[in-house]
Amino acid sequence: MVYLDHNATSPLRPGVGEALARAHAELPGNPSSVHAAGRLARDAVERARAQVAGFLGALREEIVFTSGGTEGDNLAIRGLARAAAARGRRHVITSAVEHPAVAGAVSALAEAGFAITRLPVAGDGTLSVAALEAALRDDTALVTLALANHELGNVYPVAALATAAHARGALFHTDAVQAAGKMGLDLPALGVDAATVSAHKIGGPKAVGAVFVRRGLELPPLLAGGHQEHERRPGTENVAGIVGFGVACQRAAAAGDEESARVLALRRRMERALLAIPGARIFGAAEARLPGTTLIGFSGAPGQLVAIGLDLEGICVSTGAACTSGSLEPSPVLLALGAGPDVAGEGVRISLGWTTTESDVDALLAVLPGVVARVRDAGGDLAAGRAGASPAPLEQR
Repeated sequence: MVYLDHNATSPLRPGVGEALARAHAELPGNPSSVHAAGRLARDAVERARAQVAGFLGALREEIVFTSGGTEGDNLAIRGLARAAAARGRRHVITSAVEHPAVAGAVSALAEAGFAITRLPVAGDGTLSVAALEAALRDDTALVTLALANHELGNVYPVAALATAAHARGALFHTDAVQAAGKMGLDLPALGVDAATVSAHKIGGPKAVGAVFVRRGLELPPLLAGGHQEHERRPGTENVAGIVGFGVACQRAAAAGDEESARVLALRRRMERALLAIPGARIFGAAEARLPGTTLIGFSGAPGQLVAIGLDLEGICVSTGAACTSGSLEPSPVLLALGAGPDVAGEGVRISLGWTTTESDVDALLAVLPGVVARVRDAGGDLAAGRAGASPAPLEQR
């Protein structure tokens, strides 16, 4: 099997699985317990907190552990907005191309009476600092914009965007789930007030993540319950998952720029070959893009069926459309870029990562032209004979 879906989840990095197994076997205590077993679990959680903080350039006390990116986005966005509402600020700015976790959290605020502004994007998915400045108001509570887009891979000028928000007294949150582990990440240097990360995107375990919250900032809990995570996230910590998260952060930091450069070279070689396929088009920014992310479409070939064809060849990718109740829904991100429904349904996301090799790219390039041709020739009926099969949705958090 050739795995080219690192934006959905990245396989465990070396040492993470062993750390998980040891934690499960050797740390049975509840980290809130005061006995010896509890203290050992607490020590492990705090060591991992320091590892995650170091990876992000943050302080230990600025890290709040969560169950992953979706919870983290909801905690940060809804919590910061609620705190700002007490000061009379009830306006939130986001964009039209955010991850569903961010979009869902913002929709919950709209239902609670917040005014919402969604910034438009250009045809290549780029965001304008000037557009944000024009949208800011005296009552703007929060701006939430991703550091890197989950479909396009576009990397946004978050430092400049955060500066613009702060100039009008608004807080700034960034969803850094896709950026972490794929590019250098120094959250204080970006000037953000809060950021969300997820372990399984960087080669850690699933169902654990973290929110960075700038020291001194009020962040009410999303859930009601106990006093864990400095009163910000009640519930017994996922000790083994948190330990694995810490190790993954260490491994990702050690790989650093060398890994990013290697993946970028693979992506560029791959894209040159892909664009030789007639009717191929790459979506997103030409340069300011994550090293391993390619969202490509082939005219006349629905992305869902191209992904199924690749799956039949043993190659795992995602699509620019999610399959819901048997119907093809165009990618909201591509629709926001101005693509029509047919074009927006043609996107195929190929995401390279730390496990990707030259031979993986060669395997893709050897079969993709034929898959695209078969989809076109079949008039979109490639799935015949494989009833009920569908590739994974773009992203699970």
